[in-house]
Amino acid sequence: MRILFITSNRIGDAILSTGVLGALIERYPGCRITIACGPLAVPIFRHAPGVEHIHVMRKAPLIGHWRKLLAATMFRRWDLVVDIRGSATAYVLRAGERRVLRPDHSKHRVPHIASVLDLDPPPAPRVWPGEAARARAAAAIPEGRIVLAVGPTANWARKTWPAGRFAELVARLTGEGGALAGAHVLIAAAPDEREATAQVRAAVPADRLIDLVGEELDVVAAFLERSRFFVGNDSGLMHLAVAAGTPTLGLFGPTRDDLYGPWGPKAAFVRGPRSCAEIIGDPDFDKESRESAMLDLTVDNVLKAADALIARTASPARERETRV
Repeated sequence: MRILFITSNRIGDAILSTGVLGALIERYPGCRITIACGPLAVPIFRHAPGVEHIHVMRKAPLIGHWRKLLAATMFRRWDLVVDIRGSATAYVLRAGERRVLRPDHSKHRVPHIASVLDLDPPPAPRVWPGEAARARAAAAIPEGRIVLAVGPTANWARKTWPAGRFAELVARLTGEGGALAGAHVLIAAAPDEREATAQVRAAVPADRLIDLVGEELDVVAAFLERSRFFVGNDSGLMHLAVAAGTPTLGLFGPTRDDLYGPWGPKAAFVRGPRSCAEIIGDPDFDKESRESAMLDLTVDNVLKAADALIARTASPARERETRV
């Protein structure tokens, strides 16, 4: 069984498609899968069972990346082509069956993506970190160590909560009397976001800091699997935390929580008093501004939401799902 799985170049959407990929792996044992995705998403899929090749789609002028994908796949017969991107590629290739996702902005992305295979209920996103990454995480986070994971960055400045507020939140959560008092703090971000995370990293004592800024996503996923709680902006890292089974609180502002809120029973989101529509509908809203559009989301409100989710997900031996 040969499967071509065309997924998103964006990290968040690529992670949200992993539930569908996992369903395919379970439905067709021994299948051989080719993944087509952007370069940043490669670590998400490299250790997934059955994946024999990853075609990296680097954006090129005049849809050159699509032409390269077609050239790489058109001379092989596929038993199944699943296209999360909704392109015309599947209709050009030789395939026994084609499943192409159609646009739908009326439902959350997880059930929307699952609809490409008519999966109901939709399978939850998942991670496949690999043995080496899991061994590294186990060495850094032994059983019994409490870790607060933080994602203080995003790919759009307007949906980024101020770094100073993240620093205050971390101090209150992990300080004396906090819900995660004494916890180690994991901070993850892209390689070019070291400066953007500096204020938050500086607020954590060196002996309790787990600095994963610049690490690849499969490594981060392995560490998230062993973390007690994640809080961060609406970002790919937020979705990765959910996929890793970590209780996750997403912070929202000028993006739609009904489409991209963290998905699952151990996830929640919080926003300020304004909806996404109210924020971006403001006549003075400038999407190119470098200033956060989340200034009305207070530390007190985020702390309250975090405390509630931490309490709700507390158990003597919190279940950690390690999927294969």
